[in-house]
Amino acid sequence: MTPRTVRADAVARSGRMRIALQFSEAAEIVRELADDGGDVTNAYVTLCVHAGIAAADVRCAAALGEYAHGENHVEAVALLAKVDRSAAKHLDALLKLKTVAGYGTTTISADRVRRATRAMEALVESARVA
Repeated sequence: MTPRTVRADAVARSGRMRIALQFSEAAEIVRELADDGGDVTNAYVTLCVHAGIAAADVRCAAALGEYAHGENHVEAVALLAKVDRSAAKHLDALLKLKTVAGYGTTTISADRVRRATRAMEALVESARVA
């Protein structure tokens, strides 16, 4: 099965970077404005996931001229692994939290919040220098 991708030039890369930063900044704002950090963990992690996805797109666009465009997370991780295995591990960690955070019925644990934060920060930082 061939992964679904989108061609990406400098304009697309710049746009995805802006979006990664928007989600990353929004995540921090949500966390800072919360009376109790536990009240917003699911929203925070969901924003981290989206920031990480956009940052991964930047990495792939910069290195491959394309990025994953589909619902198959395994394909997105595999495409990023062609560029950077460590970054792919961070994306995989975030994508594993996507359904739990966005569609689940339980509050995300503090440990998962820390993992999401580390993964998002690593991806966004690597996208900045891509």
